[in-house]
Amino acid sequence: MSDEDAATEGGSLGLQQILDTIPHRYPSLLVDRIIELVPGERVVGVKNVTADEPFFEGHFPEYPVMPGVLILEALAQAGAVMILRATEDKDLIPLFAGIDKARFRRQVVPGDQLRLELKVIQQRTDSCRLDARASVGDELVAEAEIFAIAHPRPPS
Repeated sequence: MSDEDAATEGGSLGLQQILDTIPHRYPSLLVDRIIELVPGERVVGVKNVTADEPFFEGHFPEYPVMPGVLILEALAQAGAVMILRATEDKDLIPLFAGIDKARFRRQVVPGDQLRLELKVIQQRTDSCRLDARASVGDELVAEAEIFAIAHPRPPS
């Protein structure tokens, strides 16, 4: 079974497969691995939070805390992998269209491994609503409903 087949049957995706799927690149890429994937249904990803993340330089130098908006972005990127792996159209870019019910429960600091879990609540042809939860170990860090749209890539 190829890596591609494994991913469509609940398998995992490595960094290169993530890069082949979504347009995000360093320093904006916030997903290191996909550990579970059922395209169009659910995804579980991982972000290893390291001390040398560029956002820690200013947030905050004396007390590094991952910004909540970047936790939501990491969730959205994991969701984007799931959305794009479910379509044959490789010329789409997933974009935020809304965030509802966002709550932050715990700080994320260097050394944490962020687990990103998303499930499809509602799917349409060009959009979807996702239930998103981020955790560190057994602790819930953040939760939200994310609304995303599939936007055509601009011509090169």
